[in-house]
Amino acid sequence: MPILHQMPVSGNCYKIRLAARQLGISLQFKDYPLHDGMTRKPEFLSKNPNGRVPLLEFEDGRVLPESGAILWYLSEGTKLQPSDAWGRAQALQWMFFEQYSHEPYIAVARFIKRYGTPDIQERRKGEWPMLIERGNAALAVMEQHLKSNDWFAGGRYSIADIALYGYTHCADEGGFDLAKYSAIHAWMARVAAQPGYVPL
Repeated sequence: MPILHQMPVSGNCYKIRLAARQLGISLQFKDYPLHDGMTRKPEFLSKNPNGRVPLLEFEDGRVLPESGAILWYLSEGTKLQPSDAWGRAQALQWMFFEQYSHEPYIAVARFIKRYGTPDIQERRKGEWPMLIERGNAALAVMEQHLKSNDWFAGGRYSIADIALYGYTHCADEGGFDLAKYSAIHAWMARVAAQPGYVPL
């Protein structure tokens, strides 16, 4: 059974748990607490030199880091990955958007506000206006898309939705006012109503 190296509070790790549950894939979990530095130790770095979770470890010794790559691998040939080339390209478009224009601001704001130590909060308070501005810009892009689309790729629920849901649905923990985004609210409800849904 594959092992998911994870931090339970991480939205990136949650994406993998959600997709695996909905695909009927059994995983073992190896949890790493925040702030303990274990992902920077030689044992973990030998598996992922980038020192981050999630990391999916297979019984044959192969390891796969990066949430988007893991989602893509697990969903290959399943209902969670669009079956046509255009739909798959749309999924990748939104997954790249999530990691480049969304997660660096929404997830980081959440980390600082909800999980940062007092030292971290003090040291990084100067980042706050930029994080909120750019995070809201990403949410506005999503809102615009969702005003005329139920889902992000292929016309149905997919890993693109899972990738974006991971940190969007808890963005309020980072200081974002999700009440301003009615289309996002409706989409989050649709995601939560999917078979096999599990909460963060």
